[in-house]
Amino acid sequence: MAYMYILQCADGSYYTGSTIHLEKRLWEHGNFMGAHYTQKKHPAQLVYFEEYLRIEDAFAREKQVQGWSHAKKKALIEGNDNKLCELAKNYTQYSRKRSDSFGP
Repeated sequence: MAYMYILQCADGSYYTGSTIHLEKRLWEHGNFMGAHYTQKKHPAQLVYFEEYLRIEDAFAREKQVQGWSHAKKKALIEGNDNKLCELAKNYTQYSRKRSDSFGP
């Protein structure tokens, strides 16, 4: 079995990873042998995970979720499908106020 997981760090930020040994990886994070990110923001606690048959699939999902905003990750963790869908909408579909220095 392979896993994509999300940890919530002491500062409230999220760390997303993937592994084939979830319990071992959580032990490593908890004992300062995990990623540098979680070492600096210790302690970190598991708040979400998904199971996959192949590590390649877990890794692909990790990379997808890593690119998400904090709010979108929070919606995933909370199982809030409505909020997740709303946050997934393409901003180019909506008019936005632009504030830039290019022209009027």
